[in-house]
Amino acid sequence: MRKLTLLSASIAVCAMMLFPQGRAEACTNVIVTKGASADGSVMVSYAADSHVLFGELYYHKAAKWKAGSMLPIIEWDSYRPTGSIAQVARTYQTVGNMNEHQLIIAETTWGGRNEQANPDGIMDYGSLIYVTLQRARTAREAIETIVALANEYGYPSSGESFSIADTNEAWVMDLVGKGNEKGIVWVARRVPDGYICAHANQARISTFPLDDPENCLYAPDVISFARKNGWFDGEDKDFSFCAAYNPLDFSGARACEARAWSAFNILCDGEFTYLDANGNEVTRSSYDWIDYAMGYKLDGEAFPLFVKPARKVSVKDVADVMRDHYEGTPMDMTTDIGAGGNALPYRWRPMEFSWDGRTYINERAIATQQTGFWFVGQSRGWLPDAIGGLLWFGCDDAATSYLTPIYTNTNEIPECFRVGNGDILHYSPTSSFWMNNRVANACYKMYNQMAPYTRAAIDKFENEQMFGAVEQMDAKLLKLYGKGNRRALRKVRKALTRYSVETAQRQFDVWTALEQELLVKFMDGNVKAQDENGQFLHSQYNAGTPEGLLHPDYTEKWKEAVARDHGNVIEVK
Repeated sequence: MRKLTLLSASIAVCAMMLFPQGRAEACTNVIVTKGASADGSVMVSYAADSHVLFGELYYHKAAKWKAGSMLPIIEWDSYRPTGSIAQVARTYQTVGNMNEHQLIIAETTWGGRNEQANPDGIMDYGSLIYVTLQRARTAREAIETIVALANEYGYPSSGESFSIADTNEAWVMDLVGKGNEKGIVWVARRVPDGYICAHANQARISTFPLDDPENCLYAPDVISFARKNGWFDGEDKDFSFCAAYNPLDFSGARACEARAWSAFNILCDGEFTYLDANGNEVTRSSYDWIDYAMGYKLDGEAFPLFVKPARKVSVKDVADVMRDHYEGTPMDMTTDIGAGGNALPYRWRPMEFSWDGRTYINERAIATQQTGFWFVGQSRGWLPDAIGGLLWFGCDDAATSYLTPIYTNTNEIPECFRVGNGDILHYSPTSSFWMNNRVANACYKMYNQMAPYTRAAIDKFENEQMFGAVEQMDAKLLKLYGKGNRRALRKVRKALTRYSVETAQRQFDVWTALEQELLVKFMDGNVKAQDENGQFLHSQYNAGTPEGLLHPDYTEKWKEAVARDHGNVIEVK
């Protein structure tokens, strides 16, 4: 999650995050190792989901600091000043959740036990991310930095899972505070090369190796702290981080674990290949864990933390996973009566409702209406850091918004993503967040007609960039880079800045035109026909009169429900 505009609202949201129903607010990450990716990059995706989050691209230039300088810490969710920490001599440039050395850090919040929150701490989870990005070059350095900052200055946030990646490695890190004690208990596991990981607001690290520092790092008191508090009493080798610090309940499974399961299900074609306790590869149907993911079997076997994808994963594959609404699964949000007559895969809040003495919940899919910003970060080790870091960035609902490439060594942020260009309470016609909200909210009224039209426009742009334009730009930048002297680096940064800004602004203009086209094409529930060039068909006698006007039918599920509910009144006699 990200900062709120009003302090009172932030307090309410932070409080909700400590309880199961609050988990529906937050985020989803997918981690792809270089051995699992189509181009050898390491990737992390992130959707920053909150009903009060404004989508913008944060930017901090590299800087040098005088001895004795202090860094004020502002809580990410609330803007509340929490204190100051000692500044380091030099900080790195950051663009969003990446830095100039291709380090990526993302998160999902899981709350945990209420008594583990420490309100006196300074380093909230958002500050841990963005301060660490300014100070660390690699994933392992990032883990060390996060731990050092939290232990020295205190951690006021609830439980978190971090995705941390560089050009060579990807890690998942679960951490939570220690209540009245300063610092955190934590464990971090390296994702095996060739595998992927996903997490979504539920701690996912269970048991872990105690003597394998190459692949697993953890707090020295991670087990003893749980013992002291009565949350674990077995042998060390049987200790499960998630069982001790984030016990699973129905909401944690259905609203959170189900999203991670769905990401795996898509990228693995319904079969999970994983390493068993003896290090042997095992393949099983993803549906062996469907009852667990749906919260029907909480004491059942959890699906694996790491799985091998069915094929090498592209950045487009990851982007499209972030657009999932459980299509084709028992949780498919497009097929029940809640989707209405136009197969809308969204349910407005609250997620939970009661009827006739029973309680029900709506699904919480990966793609959601309340996303502020989202991205797929690529750390590309075959390129120099000056060129390799690439943040595919977008705003609002992933299912109806596009990702545009931003090189992390850019000198400038496109105006459409710039901090201060509007906010959650003030509309800006030049803001990507607001334009994508206009497109998304247009699609919600007639989803099965308008969303596919919008998705075709997304695919056209992303495929052009991901499978051609960026590769060509990389080649030009490498030619400019040469031996990497200062003059060459200036040319490289100037060129990649121009490309990042111009591409983003050009696509923003396309999206502005698309929003207007959606209004004209689908106004009042009609669908106006177009030719192969996108021109509206019109009467031969009047260019302003549409030809071939269509009136799409409602879904069969909707017609059946209406007939059962109101048929005695509207049936034709």
